[in-house]
Amino acid sequence: MPMKVYGFPISPFVRKVHVVAAEKGIPVELAMSNPAAPAEEFLAASPFRKIPALVDGDFTCADSTAIVTYFDALQPVPPMVPGTPQQKARAIWFEEFADTILVAAGGKVLFNRFVGPKLMGKPGDEAAAEQGLKELEPVLAYLESQCGDGWLAGGDFSVGDVAVAAVLRSLGYVGLEPDPATHPRTAAWYARVTARPSWQHFAAIEDKILSRALA
Repeated sequence: MPMKVYGFPISPFVRKVHVVAAEKGIPVELAMSNPAAPAEEFLAASPFRKIPALVDGDFTCADSTAIVTYFDALQPVPPMVPGTPQQKARAIWFEEFADTILVAAGGKVLFNRFVGPKLMGKPGDEAAAEQGLKELEPVLAYLESQCGDGWLAGGDFSVGDVAVAAVLRSLGYVGLEPDPATHPRTAAWYARVTARPSWQHFAAIEDKILSRALA
Protein backbone atom coordinates (compact mmCIF):
# COMPACT_ATOMS: atom_id res chain seq x y z
CA MET A 1 0.00 0.00 0.00
CA PRO A 2 1.33 3.48 -0.77
CA MET A 3 2.21 5.72 2.12
CA LYS A 4 -0.18 8.58 2.85
CA VAL A 5 1.05 12.16 2.97
CA TYR A 6 -1.48 14.51 4.56
CA GLY A 7 -1.58 18.09 3.37
CA PHE A 8 -2.66 20.47 0.61
CA PRO A 9 -0.55 20.77 -2.56
CA ILE A 10 -0.09 24.55 -2.45
CA SER A 11 2.12 24.01 0.62
CA PRO A 12 5.80 24.01 -0.35
CA PHE A 13 6.44 21.49 2.41
CA VAL A 14 3.91 19.05 0.96
CA ARG A 15 5.33 19.62 -2.51
CA LYS A 16 8.87 18.98 -1.26
CA VAL A 17 7.91 15.59 0.17
CA HIS A 18 6.10 14.48 -2.99
CA VAL A 19 8.93 15.52 -5.32
CA VAL A 20 11.50 13.69 -3.19
CA ALA A 21 9.29 10.59 -3.13
CA ALA A 22 9.02 10.71 -6.93
CA GLU A 23 12.80 11.16 -7.28
CA LYS A 24 13.26 7.98 -5.28
CA GLY A 25 10.43 6.01 -6.84
CA ILE A 26 8.60 5.73 -3.50
CA PRO A 27 4.83 5.46 -4.01
CA VAL A 28 2.90 7.97 -1.91
CA GLU A 29 -0.73 9.06 -1.87
CA LEU A 30 -1.81 12.63 -1.23
CA ALA A 31 -4.44 12.71 1.53
CA MET A 32 -6.12 16.09 1.54
CA SER A 33 -6.07 17.62 5.02
CA ASN A 34 -7.61 20.64 6.65
CA PRO A 35 -5.90 21.39 9.99
CA ALA A 36 -9.01 23.32 11.07
CA ALA A 37 -11.07 20.12 10.79
CA PRO A 38 -8.47 17.35 11.04
CA ALA A 39 -9.07 13.67 10.48
CA GLU A 40 -8.21 11.36 13.37
CA GLU A 41 -5.48 9.63 11.35
CA PHE A 42 -3.87 13.00 10.61
CA LEU A 43 -3.92 13.99 14.30
CA ALA A 44 -2.38 10.66 15.26
CA ALA A 45 0.49 11.35 12.86
CA SER A 46 0.74 15.08 13.63
CA PRO A 47 -0.60 15.94 17.09
CA PHE A 48 0.51 19.57 16.70
CA ARG A 49 -1.18 19.77 13.27
CA LYS A 50 2.02 20.29 11.31
CA ILE A 51 1.67 19.65 7.59
CA PRO A 52 2.71 17.41 5.96
CA ALA A 53 2.18 14.29 8.04
CA LEU A 54 3.15 10.79 6.95
CA VAL A 55 1.41 7.49 7.61
CA ASP A 56 3.34 4.37 6.58
CA GLY A 57 1.58 1.41 8.12
CA ASP A 58 2.12 1.67 11.86
CA PHE A 59 4.78 4.38 11.47
CA THR A 60 3.83 8.05 11.53
CA CYS A 61 5.74 11.32 11.56
CA ALA A 62 5.23 14.97 10.72
CA ASP A 63 7.37 17.78 9.25
CA SER A 64 8.78 17.73 5.74
CA THR A 65 12.42 17.49 6.84
CA ALA A 66 11.69 14.46 9.02
CA ILE A 67 9.75 12.79 6.21
CA VAL A 68 12.50 13.44 3.64
CA THR A 69 15.05 12.01 6.08
CA TYR A 70 12.87 8.91 6.40
CA PHE A 71 12.65 8.55 2.62
CA ASP A 72 16.43 8.95 2.29
CA ALA A 73 16.96 6.12 4.78
CA LEU A 74 14.37 3.87 3.11
CA GLN A 75 15.72 4.42 -0.39
CA PRO A 76 19.29 5.79 -0.32
CA VAL A 77 19.54 6.13 -4.12
CA PRO A 78 19.44 8.81 -5.29
CA PRO A 79 20.55 10.55 -2.10
CA MET A 80 18.91 13.86 -1.29
CA VAL A 81 21.99 15.02 0.62
CA PRO A 82 24.76 13.95 -1.77
CA GLY A 83 28.39 14.82 -2.34
CA THR A 84 31.31 16.03 -0.25
CA PRO A 85 30.94 17.18 3.36
CA GLN A 86 30.76 20.77 2.11
CA GLN A 87 28.11 19.91 -0.48
CA LYS A 88 26.05 18.02 2.10
CA ALA A 89 26.17 21.04 4.39
CA ARG A 90 25.10 23.37 1.57
CA ALA A 91 22.19 21.07 0.66
CA ILE A 92 20.89 21.25 4.23
CA TRP A 93 21.52 25.00 4.37
CA PHE A 94 19.40 25.63 1.28
CA GLU A 95 16.61 23.48 2.69
CA GLU A 96 16.73 25.58 5.86
CA PHE A 97 16.93 28.79 3.82
CA ALA A 98 13.79 27.76 1.93
CA ASP A 99 11.83 26.56 4.95
CA THR A 100 12.53 29.41 7.35
CA ILE A 101 13.77 32.45 5.40
CA LEU A 102 12.16 32.32 1.97
CA VAL A 103 8.85 31.05 3.40
CA ALA A 104 8.83 33.67 6.16
CA ALA A 105 8.92 36.53 3.66
CA GLY A 106 7.01 35.02 0.75
CA GLY A 107 4.32 33.50 2.93
CA LYS A 108 3.08 36.96 3.86
CA VAL A 109 2.40 37.71 0.21
CA LEU A 110 1.01 34.27 -0.60
CA PHE A 111 -1.42 34.15 2.29
CA ASN A 112 -2.73 37.70 2.00
CA ARG A 113 -3.07 37.79 -1.77
CA PHE A 114 -4.02 34.20 -2.57
CA VAL A 115 -4.69 31.70 0.22
CA GLY A 116 -6.87 33.96 2.36
CA PRO A 117 -8.97 35.70 -0.28
CA LYS A 118 -9.14 32.95 -2.93
CA LEU A 119 -9.13 29.70 -0.95
CA MET A 120 -10.51 30.66 2.45
CA GLY A 121 -12.84 33.52 1.57
CA LYS A 122 -11.09 35.90 3.97
CA PRO A 123 -9.83 39.40 3.10
CA GLY A 124 -6.07 39.72 2.91
CA ASP A 125 -3.91 42.22 4.74
CA GLU A 126 -2.30 44.23 1.94
CA ALA A 127 0.09 45.99 4.32
CA ALA A 128 1.42 42.59 5.40
CA ALA A 129 1.75 41.53 1.77
CA GLU A 130 3.73 44.67 0.95
CA GLN A 131 5.99 44.01 3.93
CA GLY A 132 6.59 40.51 2.62
CA LEU A 133 7.57 41.91 -0.76
CA LYS A 134 10.16 44.18 0.89
CA GLU A 135 11.55 41.27 2.87
CA LEU A 136 11.78 39.16 -0.28
CA GLU A 137 14.06 41.57 -2.12
CA PRO A 138 17.34 40.73 -0.32
CA VAL A 139 16.34 37.06 -0.03
CA LEU A 140 15.84 36.72 -3.78
CA ALA A 141 19.01 38.73 -4.45
CA TYR A 142 20.96 36.26 -2.31
CA LEU A 143 19.43 33.32 -4.19
CA GLU A 144 20.37 34.92 -7.51
CA SER A 145 23.98 35.18 -6.31
CA GLN A 146 24.02 31.47 -5.44
CA CYS A 147 22.57 30.05 -8.64
CA GLY A 148 24.98 28.86 -11.30
CA ASP A 149 25.03 26.38 -14.14
CA GLY A 150 24.49 23.40 -11.85
CA TRP A 151 22.67 22.73 -8.59
CA LEU A 152 22.58 24.86 -5.47
CA ALA A 153 24.82 22.68 -3.30
CA GLY A 154 27.51 22.62 -5.97
CA GLY A 155 27.22 18.90 -6.72
CA ASP A 156 24.27 16.72 -7.58
CA PHE A 157 20.59 17.57 -7.34
CA SER A 158 19.65 17.74 -3.68
CA VAL A 159 16.93 18.46 -1.15
CA GLY A 160 18.14 22.07 -1.21
CA ASP A 161 17.06 22.41 -4.84
CA VAL A 162 13.71 20.77 -4.13
CA ALA A 163 12.98 22.91 -1.08
CA VAL A 164 13.81 26.26 -2.67
CA ALA A 165 11.98 25.47 -5.90
CA ALA A 166 8.97 24.27 -3.91
CA VAL A 167 8.62 27.68 -2.28
CA LEU A 168 9.07 29.50 -5.59
CA ARG A 169 6.29 27.40 -7.13
CA SER A 170 3.94 28.56 -4.36
CA LEU A 171 4.99 32.16 -4.94
CA GLY A 172 3.99 31.69 -8.56
CA TYR A 173 0.38 31.90 -7.42
CA VAL A 174 1.01 35.59 -6.69
CA GLY A 175 3.15 36.22 -9.77
CA LEU A 176 6.51 35.82 -8.04
CA GLU A 177 8.13 32.89 -9.82
CA PRO A 178 11.67 33.80 -11.00
CA ASP A 179 11.66 36.42 -13.76
CA PRO A 180 14.44 35.94 -16.36
CA ALA A 181 14.54 39.73 -16.81
CA THR A 182 15.40 40.46 -13.17
CA HIS A 183 16.78 37.15 -11.84
CA PRO A 184 18.16 35.31 -14.89
CA ARG A 185 20.40 32.88 -12.98
CA THR A 186 17.58 31.88 -10.65
CA ALA A 187 15.14 31.53 -13.55
CA ALA A 188 17.53 29.24 -15.45
CA TRP A 189 18.13 27.06 -12.39
CA TYR A 190 14.39 26.95 -11.64
CA ALA A 191 13.64 25.85 -15.20
CA ARG A 192 16.04 22.92 -14.76
CA VAL A 193 14.29 21.85 -11.56
CA THR A 194 10.78 22.13 -12.98
CA ALA A 195 11.75 20.10 -16.07
CA ARG A 196 12.51 17.03 -13.95
CA PRO A 197 9.98 14.17 -14.24
CA SER A 198 9.57 14.09 -10.44
CA TRP A 199 8.50 17.73 -10.48
CA GLN A 200 6.22 17.35 -13.48
CA HIS A 201 4.46 14.40 -11.83
CA PHE A 202 3.35 16.34 -8.77
CA ALA A 203 2.75 19.58 -10.67
CA ALA A 204 0.08 17.79 -12.70
CA ILE A 205 -1.63 16.58 -9.51
CA GLU A 206 -1.41 20.05 -8.00
CA ASP A 207 -2.84 21.76 -11.07
CA LYS A 208 -5.83 19.43 -11.09
CA ILE A 209 -6.61 19.96 -7.40
CA LEU A 210 -6.15 23.75 -7.53
CA SER A 211 -8.34 24.10 -10.59
CA ARG A 212 -11.16 22.38 -8.70
CA ALA A 213 -10.57 24.46 -5.56
CA LEU A 214 -10.70 27.72 -7.49
CA ALA A 215 -13.67 26.80 -9.70
